[in-house]
Amino acid sequence: MRKRELKNMEWGILVVAIILCTIGIVALFSATQETEYEEFTKQIIWFVVSLIAMVVMMFIDYNLLLKASPVLYGISIILLIAVLFTTPINGASSWFNIGAFSFQPGEFAKISVILFFTYAILKIQRKGQEEINRPTRLLILFATIAVPILLIIKQPDYGTALAYIVAVALMLFSAGIDKRYIIVTILTIVIAVPLLYNFVLPEHAKNRIDVFLHPESDPRGSGYNIIQSKLAIGAGGLTGMGLLKGNQTQLGFLYPKTTDFIYSVIGEEMGFIVAGGIILLFVYLITKCIYIAKTAKDKAGSLIAIGITGVFLFHVVENIGMVMGLLPITGVPLPFVSYGGSSLITNFMFIGILLNISGKRQKTIFVK
Repeated sequence: MRKRELKNMEWGILVVAIILCTIGIVALFSATQETEYEEFTKQIIWFVVSLIAMVVMMFIDYNLLLKASPVLYGISIILLIAVLFTTPINGASSWFNIGAFSFQPGEFAKISVILFFTYAILKIQRKGQEEINRPTRLLILFATIAVPILLIIKQPDYGTALAYIVAVALMLFSAGIDKRYIIVTILTIVIAVPLLYNFVLPEHAKNRIDVFLHPESDPRGSGYNIIQSKLAIGAGGLTGMGLLKGNQTQLGFLYPKTTDFIYSVIGEEMGFIVAGGIILLFVYLITKCIYIAKTAKDKAGSLIAIGITGVFLFHVVENIGMVMGLLPITGVPLPFVSYGGSSLITNFMFIGILLNISGKRQKTIFVK
């Protein structure tokens, strides 16, 4: 059975993830020469660790992960509370520092939250598909997701919080939530956005939105990063300026060039061909994730897969959109490409779970 499961897995998503990671490591090599390739070296270590974590996820039945999800969820909540008492880095209390390395619980919590949210939906729908549309049941589900989201907003890390929201929205849609709730939610967002902007968002979050709308209004201040990013991407042309030769990258105009703006480094030094190729690779990856969700052998696999799809989709659209000036800057990394151990390990664990789900498909075909 193990051979049949391995044969059934969507290996294309792993190939794409490794290609994206390789491009990211090459870009990091060019972007970190002034720091003696410190982040480049660490990323290679994280890559090896990530592959090991992915293999572990491949061979643990995702239904076992679901059973363990309440415990994993509880641990994640404890860590998200504990991280609030750490020393802020760049204004955010999002990391635990362990020697030369850092650990971001908000990244790893994505796994436990998606698993536990799936677990909660399945528990509610045991008595019928329509149970999820009962207001009391929806309140339970919203409470489940509200706790980690509010803790992440408290850090503050609005980008990661939005990734959770997109994942949950797709999971609820896949679970069969009534259209009236979708309409009410859209109307609520339309009404809430201006209220949040004027009365809730802190000043730095408002500045990011203002910069997105009018970056030239403060070219040496709040609009500096996005202007430099657009200059870098535009200067790359078709084939790029060459590794170690990008003006914005090598002269220190891009910041942070190893995480938020790594796509700008790629656009400047490797050009439109590679930058466009990355978008195509992500389109393939997300399409395959949706396909895995549609063909999963059970509801659990489908919900987990679509939740992972939501995380990938948000990060890709937001990161590439923000560095091109199409979306506000939220500080989310580009999956598999940006520097960051917590992000890389989490994303490869997602790949492992997706391979796990795809391997279990059509299991009954082999039963005589």
